Amino acid sequence: MFEHYYRELLSFLSRKVPDRATAADLAQESYVRVYEAQRTGSVVRDPRALLYRTARNLVTDHHRRTSVRTGGDTAAPDEALPDADDCIGPQTFEPDAILSSSQGMAAMVETIDRLPPRCREVFVLYKFDGLSYAEVAARMGISERTVEMQLRIAMQACWACLERTQGAE
Repeated sequence: MFEHYYRELLSFLSRKVPDRATAADLAQESYVRVYEAQRTGSVVRDPRALLYRTARNLVTDHHRRTSVRTGGDTAAPDEALPDADDCIGPQTFEPDAILSSSQGMAAMVETIDRLPPRCREVFVLYKFDGLSYAEVAARMGISERTVEMQLRIAMQACWACLERTQGAE
């Protein structure tokens, strides 16, 4: 599994984090976690999918840690912290915004699920797996022009879904 997906995964992660060393660390950690899941007896039907899901989660964790480090170091230690009652959290933490966001996400997932199979596969490989047009075309045995057309169809469906969900608010 390592030899088969490592370069692909490293390329994917290199587009998600600022430097290649961090990408290599995240790739290694992804493999460790997948191997550990297999070692403990978990059934892994699609190791590549689990590997990419793990990598995406690690990228998210990395960005959170980086954000906390850079955001947390900006205040001087002498400064008094504001009273909790004086702080209003981001609007994204409000219950209405959370509900709206989860409903919008569900609508988007449903839209993607309703795409024709080839169109959905092209979309997932390009958007979620981070493959280029040429890589998608080679993997699926289709032309780059077909990849472009299928992505256009998928993106139009996603934009229409976004307009519907935002228009309903």
